[in-house]
Amino acid sequence: MGRLDGKVALITGTGGGQGRAAALRFAREGASVFGCDVNAQAQRETLELMRAQGLRMEGIGGVDLGDPDQAQRWVEAAVGEYGRVDVLYNNASAARFGPVADMSVDDWRFTMRNELDLVFFATKFAWPHLAVRGGVIINIASVSAWGASTTAGIGAHSATKAGVVALTRQLAVEGAKHRIRAVSISPGLVVTPGTVPFLNNPATRAALVDGIPLARPGEADEVVATALFVASDDASYVTGTDIAVDGGMLAV
Repeated sequence: MGRLDGKVALITGTGGGQGRAAALRFAREGASVFGCDVNAQAQRETLELMRAQGLRMEGIGGVDLGDPDQAQRWVEAAVGEYGRVDVLYNNASAARFGPVADMSVDDWRFTMRNELDLVFFATKFAWPHLAVRGGVIINIASVSAWGASTTAGIGAHSATKAGVVALTRQLAVEGAKHRIRAVSISPGLVVTPGTVPFLNNPATRAALVDGIPLARPGEADEVVATALFVASDDASYVTGTDIAVDGGMLAV
């Protein structure tokens, strides 16, 4: 038996990286997965990959979750397909980086929209379905919510991810009476399609890994393993907290 047998999991950003890893792992653990990605081709590739492995996943490509109407349609499509929502896994995000003095207003607003607004929208529209029988909200934050950087302009990204952590705490408080748990996960440096070009450069990799006690980047599956625990009944008393999956970065 899988740890998520009988559960319906909505996962955002399933076109690659951590989202694809989550879709695969959750389906292998018995969940019926409904995904989405802004990149329609990447979403099709994930669907084909999962079906080739005999795993159950449906979903939509070309979904812009920063648009509340599209976020609502995605959630309602999932309910139409599976009839319920047990887990909402807010993984999708997109940020722009730069020092405060150089960051444009458009880049700031892009980051707010695509790292914080989309978490609120998906959660708002999934909430009444989660409240029917209880469920779990998993929000992907970042160690950037907890610390600044001397080498990169992460101000907008830090602000949004700190917002995700704070929103998660409030969701846990409001959700308790509905048997909805809410937990955020803060990954550190993780190997993803977005970080691979930097990690493939020896000098950049050394700078990025410096300060990580485990002396390596994390893998997407290591973040997903934590999310699987949170989504499962094994974590029935875990809510309103942030879990760092960072190789010890925040300990330094």
